[in-house]
Amino acid sequence: MPEEFNLSQMERETEEMLKIRYLTKHNAVFKRTEGGFVSLCVGEESYSRIQVMRMFPFMEKDRFLSVRSVGDKSKEIGIIENLEDMEKETIKLLREQLNLRYFTPVITKIRSVKEEYGFAYWDVITDHGECRFTIQMGGNAVVHLTEERILLSDIDENRFEIPDVGRLTPAERRKLDLFL
Repeated sequence: MPEEFNLSQMERETEEMLKIRYLTKHNAVFKRTEGGFVSLCVGEESYSRIQVMRMFPFMEKDRFLSVRSVGDKSKEIGIIENLEDMEKETIKLLREQLNLRYFTPVITKIRSVKEEYGFAYWDVITDHGECRFTIQMGGNAVVHLTEERILLSDIDENRFEIPDVGRLTPAERRKLDLFL
């Protein structure tokens, strides 16, 4: 009997997980917290801090946004089908959050790259100014999106892009030899 109960309970939990809850201006209230984060009230549920993520594919940046709880066991609270259907203040608030999450400076000049003890120390100029960051060698810190386009992820999970390696000077390309 206990096995049947557990199976039934698992079926109910699976069915609940497969339900999609759409968040709209009629059922969800997003607010900025005192700490600058975003909170959400939906129905009787309240979340003191949420995160907003784009769902794949990323072709329409304001459509199909996943709203999730924050933490190690982050779970999806619901989906915003079209951000434009929300209230103006909510659109502004959620776009700010998306811009922070998907902020990816473009590297326009590589001053230096030094490899030491399994880490690479970068000194670059980006479209947002000068920057120094560290990546861990190996793993997936350097991702080749195309033959020419590279995405770098530093040890703090910040992302940097080199959209066209061919546009770098020969000296800058030599600094990338470890990664190409």
